[in-house]
Amino acid sequence: MASQESRPTIHIPGTTSHSIAPRAGGHGREGTLRYLKAGSGAPLVLLHTVRTQAEHFRLLIPLIADRYTVYALDLPGMGYSEIVPGASYDEPAMRTGVERLLTELDLHDVTLVGESMGAVLALTTAADLPERVRRVIAVNTYDFRDGIARSGLLARVVVSGVLTPGIGPVIAGVEPKPALRKILQGGLGDKSALREDYVDELLQVGRRRGYPTVARGVYQNLPSLIAARSQYPEVKAPVHLVYGENDWSRPSDREANKKLLPTADFTQVPKAGHFIALERPDVLADLLNTVA
Repeated sequence: MASQESRPTIHIPGTTSHSIAPRAGGHGREGTLRYLKAGSGAPLVLLHTVRTQAEHFRLLIPLIADRYTVYALDLPGMGYSEIVPGASYDEPAMRTGVERLLTELDLHDVTLVGESMGAVLALTTAADLPERVRRVIAVNTYDFRDGIARSGLLARVVVSGVLTPGIGPVIAGVEPKPALRKILQGGLGDKSALREDYVDELLQVGRRRGYPTVARGVYQNLPSLIAARSQYPEVKAPVHLVYGENDWSRPSDREANKKLLPTADFTQVPKAGHFIALERPDVLADLLNTVA
């Protein structure tokens, strides 16, 4: 849960905030996980993107809460989940956080909806826990080289700096609002879809003690998201791949995933970018509500 001095500045109507304690025997590398819960019906888990949090789905949750019990997770170390010194932020470690949510809450018949990094985790979690996962909606899977660096020149400079030995931790701890706004807008077809209060919320999270280490750890481990593609063919649940027409992925990246998941449905959202949950939540809601 968020501490007294660090509470979310955004409240999504109808949601309540909850936490999952570390498991006994977690070797001290597991922290408390925070998640939002809303609605009623079959369980649906939302998994956010790089450098965001559960509030990334603020516009989507109200559109689907009539049909689903929605769980929006803050991935390990992100949002208001606990930051644990020495924790790993590679794909298997983050996937463990997702699996903790499903197993600790004993969720079955789950729809997993992930965007970007969250889409990769939705697919690999489905491969690991086929008995719990009903289907997967994977939005703009973040499993290709360069990733957010394709947002634009500023993103390339910032990510390169964060990864540079020596000065990387310093750069990771400096996040001017105009720079964050510019990088995130590089993932949108409609730049106005990025709300100022959401940028302010992300900046507040970025000031949490230890968060620059988390951010740097995530960027350092982006290759593990690419490596995770090897697990896609193991997914037994039905999959729907969703891509923005102007997503950072290239047509070759999308075709490669269609080959790994040959039975998956495929939707391309015209004019949309990487952050479809911000830009076109209606498209995701229609996909979810029409097949519930």
